[in-house]
Amino acid sequence: MNRLIPSIILSAALMACVSVPAIASHPTPLAAVRNPKVPKSMKFADQKVDLDRIDMFERLDRELTGMSYTHGNTLLTIKRANRYFPVMAPILKSEGVPEDLLYLACIESSLNPRALSPAKAAGFWQFMPATGKEYGLEVNEYVDERYDAEKSTRAACRYLKNAYRKYGNWESAAASYNGGQGRISSELSSQQVPTAYDLWLADETSRYMFRLLAMKMIMENPIDYGFIISADQLYQPLEYDTYEVNTPVADWPTWATEHGTNYMTLRDHNPWIRAKSLPNKSGKTYIVKIPKEKSLRRSTIKNKTYNKKWVNK
Repeated sequence: MNRLIPSIILSAALMACVSVPAIASHPTPLAAVRNPKVPKSMKFADQKVDLDRIDMFERLDRELTGMSYTHGNTLLTIKRANRYFPVMAPILKSEGVPEDLLYLACIESSLNPRALSPAKAAGFWQFMPATGKEYGLEVNEYVDERYDAEKSTRAACRYLKNAYRKYGNWESAAASYNGGQGRISSELSSQQVPTAYDLWLADETSRYMFRLLAMKMIMENPIDYGFIISADQLYQPLEYDTYEVNTPVADWPTWATEHGTNYMTLRDHNPWIRAKSLPNKSGKTYIVKIPKEKSLRRSTIKNKTYNKKWVNK
């Protein structure tokens, strides 16, 4: 028996030598990577965008490819939109701002109500503190209305309408949201063009309008870009009991307990509250929202779908 062992080892070694090249010459194919399709034109804010131009095509293709294959934030944005678009869209309509400008909030914050950038831009619309105050938001250590969905959306509408009056088109208004009105006004004048699509700008601002277009395309037809979502996976709109607070609050945790909730839930649904107390020396009225019990459980919440194209099963 012992004399057979070297022969067995040798045979196995020879077989291994023969089989390795055979395996290497037939590698397992990788999963298909499909390039998103870019149309010849599309509409944004009721205006036709010509994508036949090579530069326009390539700039949109870059953003569409990035958003399609960087799945996490894009998927979260679609799911969160089901909760927040029903709040934000009517505000844009009442303010005379095209609904497509909702996608600006999507690319600014991925619709994360607690979003805070390293530069201290905050909330859905990522207002800097000074800009937020300029457009009517209270920003201090106790209250930060940049985190208030309704108030920050109205402030964003005021900004965008102001920019639209200056430029006469929404793409330049959107570019100014990223690059600043002073910069966009100066560059439109010095480069002698009417629209931000034709401006040579810093890369971040130059890409901004095309990120808007890409987000619109994906969110209007997620399944075309590989996003498979069921209705129960969308984040649902919540129902609230609301309370007016126009006096100082010595201790928000105590206030929360007295109103049948806890401090975590209070802060989670009122992110504009920034401290455990509220001096409120001016007697200003704040609206505090407490979610109804049925809104806090998946088994009892009333499911709604804002855009039927967001779900495919």
